[in-house]
Amino acid sequence: MEKDLVEYIVKSLVDDPSAVNVAVVEGGKSTVLELKVAQQDIGKVIGKHGRIAKAIRTVLQASAAKNGKHTMLEIVD
Repeated sequence: MEKDLVEYIVKSLVDDPSAVNVAVVEGGKSTVLELKVAQQDIGKVIGKHGRIAKAIRTVLQASAAKNGKHTMLEIVD
């Protein structure tokens, strides 16, 4: 569910939505979502001073907390 949420948000932000890839890495206590986008779209996902990335992480944490999980987002180059 969280993977689909992040994918939906990021695809609406970038110029090349087909290059968006979200990988799920399950851990013992938490889940890590690894986000990969096209090189020219990284700035659009991070935003000025990381504001957009922080907003995406906030929405992700709220959604995960609702389901009783701990989820983190990593933006991979």
